[in-house]
Amino acid sequence: MLGVVFTGGEGPAAAVIQGALKDRDAFIVAADSGLQKAESAGISPDLIVGDMDSLDDTARLAVYPPQNVIRHKADKDATDTELAFSLVLEKGCDEVWIIGGGGGRIDHLFGIRSLFEMDIFPRRWITGFEDIHCIDAASGKKEISMNVDTGSIVSVFPLGIGPWKAKSGGLKWPLDDLRWSRGFFGLSNVAPNGQFSIRAEAGRFMVIVPLEGRSYGGGNN
Repeated sequence: MLGVVFTGGEGPAAAVIQGALKDRDAFIVAADSGLQKAESAGISPDLIVGDMDSLDDTARLAVYPPQNVIRHKADKDATDTELAFSLVLEKGCDEVWIIGGGGGRIDHLFGIRSLFEMDIFPRRWITGFEDIHCIDAASGKKEISMNVDTGSIVSVFPLGIGPWKAKSGGLKWPLDDLRWSRGFFGLSNVAPNGQFSIRAEAGRFMVIVPLEGRSYGGGNN
């Protein structure tokens, strides 16, 4: 089952959210002000978690059953996004997406990015401007194939401890012969014809494309 974490910060428009989740059976958890983003897309979360310090109006919580609202003190060891991520895993979700989290405080941005380094990690992160996918040679999702606007930028970052090896199709600069190492990355590659694929032969990779120009009609490629 798909688990989706809505978090604060910049996120996609309601139409993008609705298209991405169309025909998907998903367990939804809102992290604090992520509730606003979920509700803006007409989505009522299954659970709401956090210290609620960034929620615009805590009266929003009144319409949800008390057992579905999990409040935490502000002084805690995990971010609201981490708490929400843990909850979807506890519910047995085997694929997790994060929606929101763009812009704002850079430490929060880095905090979300660090989740992709963990043994159990999100598969997708949709901000207000980026569509980010994670592929891993040791898992069930080793490859992505995307349709984007002609000439769209495609950036690739290695994750985890390596070693890393990747193959690609449809990119201006192929990834096949690159020697990846910690701190190395492929920034601002290009999909000249608007269609490309990347396969992780070893290791884990984060693939970032612009949100604008993506087509959403269900599915995740």
